[in-house]
Amino acid sequence: MRLRRHERDEGDPAREQETVAIGAVELDELTTLFAPPRWLRDLGRAAWLLVGVAALLAVIIWLLGTTYEIVGPVIAGTIVATVAMPAVGVLQRHRIPRVAGAGIVLLGLAAIGVVVLLLVLGGITGQDAEISKNATAAADKAQSWLNSAGVDESGSASAKSNVESSVPQIISTLTKGVLDGIKGIASLAFALSFTLLSLFFILKDGPSMRGWVDRHLGLPLPVAQTVTGGVIRSLRGYFRGVTIVAVFNGFVVTIGALILGVPLAGTIGVVTAVTAYIPYIGAFVSGAFAVIIALGANGPTTALIMLVIVILANGLLQNIVQPFAMGAALDLHPLAVLIISIGAGCIFGMIGLVLAAPLTSAAVHITRDLARARVAARTEAEAREGPAGAEPAPAG
Repeated sequence: MRLRRHERDEGDPAREQETVAIGAVELDELTTLFAPPRWLRDLGRAAWLLVGVAALLAVIIWLLGTTYEIVGPVIAGTIVATVAMPAVGVLQRHRIPRVAGAGIVLLGLAAIGVVVLLLVLGGITGQDAEISKNATAAADKAQSWLNSAGVDESGSASAKSNVESSVPQIISTLTKGVLDGIKGIASLAFALSFTLLSLFFILKDGPSMRGWVDRHLGLPLPVAQTVTGGVIRSLRGYFRGVTIVAVFNGFVVTIGALILGVPLAGTIGVVTAVTAYIPYIGAFVSGAFAVIIALGANGPTTALIMLVIVILANGLLQNIVQPFAMGAALDLHPLAVLIISIGAGCIFGMIGLVLAAPLTSAAVHITRDLARARVAARTEAEAREGPAGAEPAPAG
């Protein structure tokens, strides 16, 4: 581009000054003179993306809170169906129609659920008075120890109040908390029937439902199948492993309580098994429950031994059993599981606490599977192009 500059010279008024040429580089610099730097543009774009993600999460949380009475049973049925669906496949391979196999598995799961519900609600609520009595005795002993250690009366009384209130809160969480998800529904029977209905249809039509999801994910079909397959495998492996670990922990703690002569050994075992489905937090709640009962009933020595048993069951022995129970289903660092579970619990409630670990594990496994598939495809492409792109050997 050329610009002509009209300036008059005092010596020769008619003479025009020379033409000034502006190159492409100078023009590019001119167009970007007032443009923001690249890092600032990238930062702004990332900020808007984060705002969009936050808005999406807010909408999801609002929808879950508004429709939790229906979403809760559906999610519960989906989890149980995902774990139990291989049993329907086994029955189908034995020439049992899928509808009949789904009905058989549904009846078996319903029977197991009724037994567990009776153990949890009946075992805990039926012994509420004795639990409260032992908690009060433990609080009195704790206050006496604090006074002996030099803590003033107000401080020890506050600690006693905290101990006395903790166990009733645990009881409330384990009993009323089971029913919180069905507030606003006409009856418990309706909620359970809705869960069983969802469970039956997912057991019966699970493969076709997965095929529909694969076709509508907006991804290439092999990639979509990798994603859904990773989620299913992680959910199955995680909850199957957690169930085995929960039964193991409940058995060990129950046997320990029986040997020590701690009352309510069966209730302690049930609490330990149920709370095992909540990563880390459940172990802390069940351990505190067992130690408080042991302290109130049999004194500090028994409580200390009970604490050792709880730590062994949830620590050393669990680390031995968990690799065999879960295999590579979780494959996450314990600190990552703790942070993810607490964060998801704060945002999504109990659903977040239970599903955070397996879904995060599924994301990790899916990412690895896709990365391996990408490397394999690149290697295969290079192997095909190698002979074709090679230079011909010179004639000898």
